[in-house]
Amino acid sequence: MKYLAVLFALFIILIIILADGGRLGVLRFVNGIPFGDKLGHFLLFGILTLLIDLALLRSRPDLNPSLIARRVALILALFIGLEEFSQRYFSARSFDLVDLTFSYFGVCFFSLLALKTVGRD
Repeated sequence: MKYLAVLFALFIILIIILADGGRLGVLRFVNGIPFGDKLGHFLLFGILTLLIDLALLRSRPDLNPSLIARRVALILALFIGLEEFSQRYFSARSFDLVDLTFSYFGVCFFSLLALKTVGRD
């Protein structure tokens, strides 16, 4: 699970780098889908949250699961917020508070899903 979380994080970083350079290529079709960009933010950051939560919850059963999920959510929220804010400095990107909100919704929803999955909420 840890390796999957790392690979998925690298995948998201690749998407961010390509988007910052205006080179999304075939992934640009998502913007043509109504609310596709918002769904992308929700799912990408949500799945990353789920993978990290599950990896940590399974490797550290001695710790409070809710505390783990909250810490992961806060750390990811910080990085997601910084990344969204950084878009102001790239001509191919633009800061969008709604994108940020959907990213945060994904983090929250998938954190709860992780806790339900391991049966310890």
